Amino acid sequence: MRVVVYGAGQLAQMMYLAGSPLGIEVQAVDVNNDSVVHPVSKTPLDLSLAQALEDADALTVEFEHVPERLLEDAAKTNKLMPNIDSILVGADRVREKKLLESMQVANCEHQIVTDLAQLDDCIKQLGSKLILKASRDGYDGYGQWRLSDEADLPALKNSLQGLDLETVPLVVEKMVDFDRELSLIGVRNANGDVRTYPLAENLHHQGQLHVSVAPATHVDEALQTQAHDIFVKLAEGMDYVGVLAVELFQVGNRLLVNELAPRVHNSGHWSQSGAVTSQFENHLRAVCGLPLGDTSAIGPSAMVNIIGCSSFSRDLLSIDGSHLHWYGKSVREKRKMGHINVTTNSYESLGEKLMALSKYLPLEYFPKLVGEATRLKG
Repeated sequence: MRVVVYGAGQLAQMMYLAGSPLGIEVQAVDVNNDSVVHPVSKTPLDLSLAQALEDADALTVEFEHVPERLLEDAAKTNKLMPNIDSILVGADRVREKKLLESMQVANCEHQIVTDLAQLDDCIKQLGSKLILKASRDGYDGYGQWRLSDEADLPALKNSLQGLDLETVPLVVEKMVDFDRELSLIGVRNANGDVRTYPLAENLHHQGQLHVSVAPATHVDEALQTQAHDIFVKLAEGMDYVGVLAVELFQVGNRLLVNELAPRVHNSGHWSQSGAVTSQFENHLRAVCGLPLGDTSAIGPSAMVNIIGCSSFSRDLLSIDGSHLHWYGKSVREKRKMGHINVTTNSYESLGEKLMALSKYLPLEYFPKLVGEATRLKG
């Protein structure tokens, strides 16, 4: 079987590695030049994009910001999974909010802004503590602004001058006083079969995910069921095929959807060593029409992102249960260079292993690691 992935980054690479044992060949598309490349080496393959699409059993994406012309061509083949509408929802926060509202899925109170003058009304309706998000092309904290005091509104408006809000509106959200950030990775196939992974707890720094712990601590059956039901409603409503990530705020016993990612997701990387079947294998199973794999956790796991650095000791692999995943990129500030997965048999042991991991890493690049290790150790 053959799957063509739009995007040639680390997610396509990890899909390739997950597909090989299943006999699934994965090819990647560099969307900057429409070339078909090997997902690991990035070496161009000797075939055209048109030929690759014709030969493929399934087409999918590793990120939602694929040029729409490419998605439209892919959709014409009837091989694109998830479907084009689901991918476009992930690429546009306005579409995402409209979808959540139409399905009556709880999310952050918000307004859509196409003119800076509307921000005054946002304060009246939502209060003076707001998060402003560009509706397109924002990720890892980019394309976001915060307002904490109404007195700062003139300065904020001034900083936003020049934005084409008619083309790329702002989604203005009321700042939520949430308890923590969680995410649910789930998968659905074309037969409507659904599996969801345990909730993961996510720690961010400057808008980027730094550490995920799964299963999240202090999750009862009711909370996991609530997250599962949200996933099912969304996946069935979109006729979704593949892995879908649902990012959530926990407020007391209630979950609010923050964002959707129509693809395999950073907060699901723990599943490579911490679940019976990884998110990457399950995504390929879903788009290829194969039975879905067991999503149960093997034990408490943590995923630690390596961001903006490459100078650390590979001796960290001496820690039992640790696995390094390196993406082979050149170093750049705020760039995800790789990640480390750690899996063990208790949260206390996980905390101890994360503390041991900190000895091998330049901690200025891992600001959440020691605190989370200390919390898990109890």
